[in-house]
Amino acid sequence: MTQDPYVAADARYETMPYRRSGRSGLRLPAVSLGLWHNFGGLHPLDTQREILLAAFDLGITHIDLANNYGPPPGSAESNFGGVLARDLRPYRDELILSTKAGYHMWPGPYGEWGSRKSLLASLDQSLARMGVDYVDVFYHHRPDPDTPIEESMMALDQAVRSGKALYAGISNYGPEDTRTAAAILRDLGTPLLIHQFKYSMYERTPEDGLLDALDEVGAGSIVFSPLAQGMLTDRYLGGVPEGSRITHSQFLSEKQISETYIERTRALNEIALGRGQTLAQLALQWVLRQGRVTSALVGASSVAQLRANVEALSFPELTDAELAAIEPHAVHGTHHA
Repeated sequence: MTQDPYVAADARYETMPYRRSGRSGLRLPAVSLGLWHNFGGLHPLDTQREILLAAFDLGITHIDLANNYGPPPGSAESNFGGVLARDLRPYRDELILSTKAGYHMWPGPYGEWGSRKSLLASLDQSLARMGVDYVDVFYHHRPDPDTPIEESMMALDQAVRSGKALYAGISNYGPEDTRTAAAILRDLGTPLLIHQFKYSMYERTPEDGLLDALDEVGAGSIVFSPLAQGMLTDRYLGGVPEGSRITHSQFLSEKQISETYIERTRALNEIALGRGQTLAQLALQWVLRQGRVTSALVGASSVAQLRANVEALSFPELTDAELAAIEPHAVHGTHHA
């Protein structure tokens, strides 16, 4: 079916707030679009295109990928590359594209982790799949216990110096490794731009030193799973809906819908309703509170879901009283209790 040429909305920058990433000159939208789920080979290409174009029209300039996003691995980058070539190519300079390497991607000893060989080969493959000459941010996706941090950071530095990436990032690093990585990159002349980590009302590990470390080194932060993969929504308050992600996800289990989970999530949902918003919108506002997080990554299976998430930014900031009311129910580990 022939589709009309895409023309971006004139008002795309009028409502989305943009936040500076650490001490850099780069600003990211408060909400970014992650292609971890829903953008692989198992999902309709027309729906993926609709979501991506709607995101840009909403002011979401940052699209987050990784080499292994799919399934199958690599398909999210390939599918995005198709939309970029057909619709978004005229807007490339308005987009922040990020990708990562570090998890298993191809057979043999060079298809994962953090060697220079692995990271730079993966970056070349990602560029080819997306059909671009460079990405804006290239991340090491996870620390490698068998490769010195120096080697992994030298690979990120080389990616930037070669022009294949504009900025260097890390993901899933602990506080001390973050400080070490930032110091190495600073000495190499390629400052650490950003750290991507999991953070939500039910996953609060970053508060145990990581956020402080990022403040110290001057790096920004972008969080994934701010909705605890759907568990910080009202989706499971009445049980497990047929066909919902938890029924077929490798990351979630129906056993997680415990009485403790339901009790705390219902309490949070009541706070959200009192503000006239959904629990998902409250959860997004919570991770973005007080400005310590640069951007929150959201996934989307539909344009309507994406719009609802972005609407979280239109609500008043959480007050001290509301944050105090949330605190007893925002308990680390609740989604695994």
